[in-house]
Amino acid sequence: MAVLQMQKVSICALKRDRKAILEKLQSMGIMEVSQIQEDTQGLEKMNTQTARSMFEKNAASADMALGILAEYVPEKSSMFASLEGKKLVDKASFEQAVERKDKIISVASSVISRQKKIGEYKANIQKLENQIESLEPWMNLDVPMAFRGTKKTAFLPGSFSQELTLEEIYGMILEDAQEAAGADVTILSSGKDGTYVAVLCLREDEEKVEEAMRKGGFSKPSQLTAQVPARAKESLLNQIQNLKEEIKKCQEEISRYAYERTNLRLVSDYFRARAQKYEVLGTLPQSRSAFLINGYVPKKAVGALEKALDKFVMSMEVEDVSEDEEAPVLLKNNKFTESVEGIVASFGLPAKGEIDPTAIMSFFYVFFFGMMLSDAAYGILVFLVCFILVKKFPRMDSSMRKSLKLFMYGGLSTLIWGILFGGYFGDAIDVVARTFFHVNVPDGGLIKALWFVPLNDPMKLLLYSMAFGLIHLFTGLGIKGYLLVRDKKYLDFFCDVVLWYIFLIGLLLMLIPSSLFASISQMDPSAFPPAMSAAGKVLAVIGLVGLVLMSGRSSKNVVLRLALGLYDVYNVTGWLSDVLSYSRLLALGLATGVIASVVNQMGSMLGDSIPGAIVFILVFIVGHTMNLAINLLGAYVHTNRLQYVEFFGKFYEGGGKPFEPFFANTKYVDVKEETYL
Repeated sequence: MAVLQMQKVSICALKRDRKAILEKLQSMGIMEVSQIQEDTQGLEKMNTQTARSMFEKNAASADMALGILAEYVPEKSSMFASLEGKKLVDKASFEQAVERKDKIISVASSVISRQKKIGEYKANIQKLENQIESLEPWMNLDVPMAFRGTKKTAFLPGSFSQELTLEEIYGMILEDAQEAAGADVTILSSGKDGTYVAVLCLREDEEKVEEAMRKGGFSKPSQLTAQVPARAKESLLNQIQNLKEEIKKCQEEISRYAYERTNLRLVSDYFRARAQKYEVLGTLPQSRSAFLINGYVPKKAVGALEKALDKFVMSMEVEDVSEDEEAPVLLKNNKFTESVEGIVASFGLPAKGEIDPTAIMSFFYVFFFGMMLSDAAYGILVFLVCFILVKKFPRMDSSMRKSLKLFMYGGLSTLIWGILFGGYFGDAIDVVARTFFHVNVPDGGLIKALWFVPLNDPMKLLLYSMAFGLIHLFTGLGIKGYLLVRDKKYLDFFCDVVLWYIFLIGLLLMLIPSSLFASISQMDPSAFPPAMSAAGKVLAVIGLVGLVLMSGRSSKNVVLRLALGLYDVYNVTGWLSDVLSYSRLLALGLATGVIASVVNQMGSMLGDSIPGAIVFILVFIVGHTMNLAINLLGAYVHTNRLQYVEFFGKFYEGGGKPFEPFFANTKYVDVKEETYL
């Protein structure tokens, strides 16, 4: 329910213990290490780049080997695998894997080398298949393509880019080489890709015949095989088969390493953690015999840190963060309010001097979320699904867990609002009873709304939406007032908070007995005492005069001061805009109910029959699933907007730096350690 207080911790210890101390700090995960900016004359920093590169390379090798194993020996996983989180392993199992780290990295290298061979073999297969493809047009040739002819005859294999007939080819030859009338042309294949031919002619006419055909687009093949094309193809196919057998052999060898998958994960995380440790180690100033490290630690964890490092010869200083220094921010809330920490962090963590708005915001967030969705059946579905997932997957990522808990509480709020408004899959109960059981449904439905039905009285819902919005906005303004009083800015509290309360409450008291409000609320203005309007006018005038005179108090120029005051009063239009923004509570609440009712009506169009029942079930499932998905997203987005724009705009800016402790940021597993925060 607050921002944890941070303290600065500085440690000076023996150089021989630096790795052990860093490992302890990393395992505890409670200290954010910061760069030492003070003069460190006589101290130097260790170059850890080479060691870091080696550790990162080993971690990458293990990751690559795991990816290869996943390709050839896939593990069975459920559709919710992404929610399972990192596997928790005991320290003994982790240390056993670390003892075998060299052998396991050797296994990773073997897996990677075989994968590379498979890649080479596949590339060669592709190359051979391309050669076979280039040989296909020559399959009718019964002599090698490299055959040059005899002593007196010349052999010219080649192709034309277009489809030609024998007559066209002979005509081409006779047109430019009439003396070569004895040339023999055989078309081996012809089609859209061109015409492939084999030409025999006298040796003395070879150049003239080739030149004549070249004018018509003739070209010789780029590769000439020393075998008959059919035999060359057979030889290439045999080579491909041999390569495929080699690939299969490599795949089998890779599969035999599947038993090392768990150890590969452990070793990958081990080297990843060591790389992180050496990254920090390279930032620490050290002398021949000592080193320095400092950073931020939550005040509640300082005692645990002192106890954990007590066995080392060292000096540890703890001090509060100075006023001009902004410490990193770590939020600590109860199980309910922590669910909206991600929403707060998305806007910005509290800056120095600001309070954590999570606890106050969490109530309004869940309240408005449920009001926007407002269907009891949808609410119980969302609640149950999220509740089951949270319970079934206790190791899921923290941010995912908080998000699911947020929707779980939102589902519970939706259930309550649905009961108040009488929505159970819209009016599904009434439609089913009327269509398939011929029940005479009374006004208000079989299950009465505990409060009222928004579809029957939308103006009432609009009125309450704005009232809830006004409470939300006034709460934000009240928090601003609390911060000003806390900081002993009493004049600012009176001028920027109290006067606005007086002015706005005065306007409300004037509005309520008016005909405008009566047209919206359907209430008789005479029901309100005349003193209400009179009191409203008095408060509004007091607030108006106070704001005009005091809003520009920072300026000594009287005219400018009054101008600034009038401009500040003009901001009442911003308040009106903010209040109207809460009409989205009405809009989304009605949208959920209207779409649900339309789905029910569409499903019941075929009436009381077997086909009608089947159609109703199908339309019901598809329609309500889409309605739930769309309006669930809408409730999430618009509730965020009400917090970010309307609520936070009154008192909160954010911009705090998140607390980033030095810890083993693993990828696959978590080693069971004691929790300190």
